[in-house]
Amino acid sequence: MNSVGIFLIVAAIFAFILVVSAVRVIRPFERGLVERLGRFQRTLDPGLNLVLPFFDTVLRVDMREVVIEVPPQLVITKDNVNVEVDAVIFCQVTDPFRSRYEISSYILAATKLAQTNLRNVIGEIELDACLSSRERINGQLRDVMDTATDKWGVKVNRIELQRIDPPVDITQAMSRQMKAERDKRATILDAEAIKQAEITKAEGSKASQILEADGYASAVKLKADAERYRQLTIAEGEAKAINSVFTAIHDAKPDDKLITLKYLEMLPKLAEGSANKIFMPYEASGIISALSAMVEGIKTPDGGKAKAAETVVK
Repeated sequence: MNSVGIFLIVAAIFAFILVVSAVRVIRPFERGLVERLGRFQRTLDPGLNLVLPFFDTVLRVDMREVVIEVPPQLVITKDNVNVEVDAVIFCQVTDPFRSRYEISSYILAATKLAQTNLRNVIGEIELDACLSSRERINGQLRDVMDTATDKWGVKVNRIELQRIDPPVDITQAMSRQMKAERDKRATILDAEAIKQAEITKAEGSKASQILEADGYASAVKLKADAERYRQLTIAEGEAKAINSVFTAIHDAKPDDKLITLKYLEMLPKLAEGSANKIFMPYEASGIISALSAMVEGIKTPDGGKAKAAETVVK
């Protein structure tokens, strides 16, 4: 092999090295920062890019969302309770230039910033609010950190508190309080159930008594109607009987002698019984006078008999 062949081989190898050094492939989730002799030149987009070999240096910046864990730390709440808190930060680079040149490590800076702001935010609220207002705490932390990290070209998408652990004695006291609240609610519910049952029972008893009273009133009314109907029927029967007797007597056209005889037949019946007094109709007085006259006529001579007979005839 002569010198020309060796030169061509070396030239080909050198050309290959130049081509390889001049080509940079940027992946879809990356951005490339080109530095030429220590000075920033431009930003490379995803795909195939050409740079100046041996003079340009490409720095790759990951644009994907990054998960940063904030280590646990003790924080004092507004009511002077020590709680152990940790969190998770979800952030993403929005400006590769500032994320590279404005800060050396935005991950470490975001972690320390989150720890500081956790103390500030939780120190302004009480323990109960810490446990029940995680969304509000997350929102406050995200707003504060997003403002601070904007200078670094980093956006904080969200912050989530993982644990808020009070001391053991506080946890036990909270457990007793929760149990007391549950017992209280259970007692109230039992009382409400008993009250509702008594109300329902009273309403049922009231309705039953009303129905019973209505039934009794209906029965009394029916009984009264039946008694009235019976009395009316009896009265109508007696009226018809009296009317029949009166009609029969009127049709027979009785004279005074027949009536006097009927009165005399009735007198023994009036005398029956244990009563000391006998009530007689007013018309009977005339009959008794006639009887007295007859008795007096019997005691006197014939003239007296004629007078008694005359009195009876009258």
